Amino acid sequence: MMNEENQEPIDDEQSLHGADNSADGAEPIDAIGPDEQPIDTINEVLHDQTVVSGLYENYFLDYASYVILERAVPAVEDGLKPVQRRILHALKEMDDGRFNKVANVIGQTMQFHPHGDASIGEALVNIGQKELLFDTQGSWGDVRTGDGAAAPRYIEVRLSKFAQDAIYNDKTTEWQLSYDGRKREPVTLPVKFPLLLAQGVEGIAVGLSTKILPHNFNELVEASIQILKDKPVSLFPDFQTGGLIDVSNYNDGHRGGKVRVRAKIEEVDKKTLAIRDVPFGVTTPQLIESIVKAAELGKIRIKAPSRNVAAVVDNTARDVEILVHLQPGVSPDVSIDALYAFTDCEVSISPNACVIIGDKPHFVSVTDILRVNTHQTVHLLQRELEIRRSELMERLLYSSLEKIFIENRIYRKIEECETFEAVLVTIDKALKPFKKQFYREITEDDLIRLTEIKIKRISKFDGFKAEELMRRLEQELAETEDNLANITRYAIAYYKDLQKKYGKGRERKTEIRAFNTISANVVAAANQKLYVDREGGFIGYGLKKDEYVSDCSDIDDIIIFRRDAKCLVTKIQEKIFVGKDIVHVSVFKKNDERKIYNLVYLDGKSGISMAKRFPVTGVTRDREYDLTMGNPKSKLTYFSANDNGEAEIITINLTAQSTAKIKQFDFDFASVGIKNRGAQGNILTKYPVRKITQKSGGVSTLGGVDIWYDDHLGRLNRDERGRLLGNFDAKDSILVVYKDGQYELTSFDLTNRYEPNEVAVLMKFDPETVLSAIYYEINQKAWYVKRFKVETTSLDKKFSFIGDTKGSKNLAVTADRFPRIEIVHQVKDRGPLEKMVLEPEGFIEVRGWKALGNKLPFAKVKEVKLLAPKVVIPNAVKNPIKPAEPVEASTTETDEKESVQLGLFS
Repeated sequence: MMNEENQEPIDDEQSLHGADNSADGAEPIDAIGPDEQPIDTINEVLHDQTVVSGLYENYFLDYASYVILERAVPAVEDGLKPVQRRILHALKEMDDGRFNKVANVIGQTMQFHPHGDASIGEALVNIGQKELLFDTQGSWGDVRTGDGAAAPRYIEVRLSKFAQDAIYNDKTTEWQLSYDGRKREPVTLPVKFPLLLAQGVEGIAVGLSTKILPHNFNELVEASIQILKDKPVSLFPDFQTGGLIDVSNYNDGHRGGKVRVRAKIEEVDKKTLAIRDVPFGVTTPQLIESIVKAAELGKIRIKAPSRNVAAVVDNTARDVEILVHLQPGVSPDVSIDALYAFTDCEVSISPNACVIIGDKPHFVSVTDILRVNTHQTVHLLQRELEIRRSELMERLLYSSLEKIFIENRIYRKIEECETFEAVLVTIDKALKPFKKQFYREITEDDLIRLTEIKIKRISKFDGFKAEELMRRLEQELAETEDNLANITRYAIAYYKDLQKKYGKGRERKTEIRAFNTISANVVAAANQKLYVDREGGFIGYGLKKDEYVSDCSDIDDIIIFRRDAKCLVTKIQEKIFVGKDIVHVSVFKKNDERKIYNLVYLDGKSGISMAKRFPVTGVTRDREYDLTMGNPKSKLTYFSANDNGEAEIITINLTAQSTAKIKQFDFDFASVGIKNRGAQGNILTKYPVRKITQKSGGVSTLGGVDIWYDDHLGRLNRDERGRLLGNFDAKDSILVVYKDGQYELTSFDLTNRYEPNEVAVLMKFDPETVLSAIYYEINQKAWYVKRFKVETTSLDKKFSFIGDTKGSKNLAVTADRFPRIEIVHQVKDRGPLEKMVLEPEGFIEVRGWKALGNKLPFAKVKEVKLLAPKVVIPNAVKNPIKPAEPVEASTTETDEKESVQLGLFS
């Protein structure tokens, strides 16, 4: 073997064992094959390898921790994600009182945030749209319409006064280096306010997410004060978009809770609905799209769009207004329920309060967050006071040193000192008699500071002014010490001052309301037609050549009764087989206890005919139920379905071969009790029946319907919720008197809606009911009292009993038979306030609803209250007006427990 470089022969053994490495102290290794490695080397390589599964597990955990801590989940201390905190820090560094271009703020924030300008810009706009921490200029978009903000170069921002007061304090901030080590940034900002709950937050991390809903500014302040007073608190969300919210399942913001949010929908007229706001998280284009989609699916009946008029019109400008034009004859109340059931007019939001506490994510409640924030505020206020106390004590010490140094002419004793060390020793020796009055030892730095006093200051030193300054410092120090000793009182005062400064204009926008559960089957528009093939046993909306049954919706359930005495409930479909020989088919209404089925069936075993009456309130879908004793060959011989429990009279004809003496007789179903579906029924006859026919229609055996009114929901019900209005027959109606001076008669349909805040009286209508009202008539510029009966009979039409002139105002109205009305008034302009109790029943006659009434002899009515009605004692002397008595303008002596305030006019 030859060496290729120098063409010299080499030793074979050397070629196997390698060159001599004795200089390195290495031992020759044994010979190995050309494709093999030394055993020690292999072991070393295997020892350094990492299993792939473990490697990815570590990478995943690192990434998940980074996303959770540095991107998606806020810290409980300041309620901010890192990008938000860095934006606020950059803005503070830039702050000079003037507006800054958002593009510039983004650039400044990139010194601290390593993830690019897009995430910074989006977070900055999101904060600005919440209108709490920023003052903004330019087009910042609209959360209601979904419009985005203008480009960052066109919009401007600066910190709000609230942010300056509640968020920043360099002396109590903990700092860390930025990602590149060039800058410092706060670990968390020293926020002295529950900012997290005020703004809300939403974020998706790895393996978890957070969703904290925004809350009302003033309610957070008041709740924090309640916590400091060791009192229970309850917090509920409040949204910029307004609307209505049902918080019955809020669960304090914990996981598993839920809130329902609705838009406010008003009835403009019988053909038009107006949506006045949007639910939180929904934009007006999304809402309109959901309405149009529901209409296309036939869930809601809106007017077909024409060339000039759209079915849904968006008039949103400063305020949200979406007009929905309904088809003629469609109920506005049912349409409102349908909008809530099938569109984004109602949405459900599931809160999930997850925050970073101690570098770990925790699932907590909003009350827990508020408690942490409140106690943190107390701690920060205490730290500020302690820092301020130290500063004041240092200022007092130095002022005292300066005064002693100048008044005792110590500065002259250092004139002969030859070295600086000698100067310090001389000053220290001269101060020795005064050292006991200082709170700490005098240091060399204090002595050096005295040597830096300028001659000009010494020559102009005024001992009186120095004493005055020290007294002010001592007074402030005493106040600081008192605040530290009573830190809870100081914190409460801080919160109250915060509310006084910034709480105005931040009243609750979202109205808390209990919602009723809307049954989609009840409010769905009838967008299909139900057909039946009785012999073939098919039903559906696709059998257009077969027998038409009724209109229905595509989400309805259908109930079927067959000749073999079986019944079942199934979902409406285009075509479905339900069994041959169909006797009855109709739309099924669950829990309808007033729909009664009357039937006669022949028992297949005994041959006896049985009669029974029953409702079908709840069943398992697509399960067949036997209506007989269960014997084979049983069958229906007569059937009727009655919407209000009617009991008809039928005629039974027996066969000619029957041994019965009377072969034809009548039977009244009213003699059969209403029982459950599985009851056997009553024996009709033991003899063979040839034919059964209906002789005459019956009347309801159920009596009237008890109706209740839930004044929280503004809905009627038969579930015994709220106030019992009475027992209603088909001819009865409901009288609704509104606070704005109108009344209306309506049916007692459970789909009717009544806005609780607008209703003054709601009762079963009695033509003999007398209403008493006090109102202001704009044309006469006077106050009137009137008593009247409702003389109209038209349903669903409003009539104004105070006149149609704009500016007239109803102050109070009641249906009490013997009402008592307290009036605070002025007899003369600018005269003293007086109070009187008016009892109209005693001296004002009942007239028509259009009558003007009796004029009240007052220059101005300030307040009207309805008191508890008068208790009438037989043969008692009537005293309609009690003597007037003077009353303070700010005093109301009426017992709130027995009076209800319905109006205020000034």
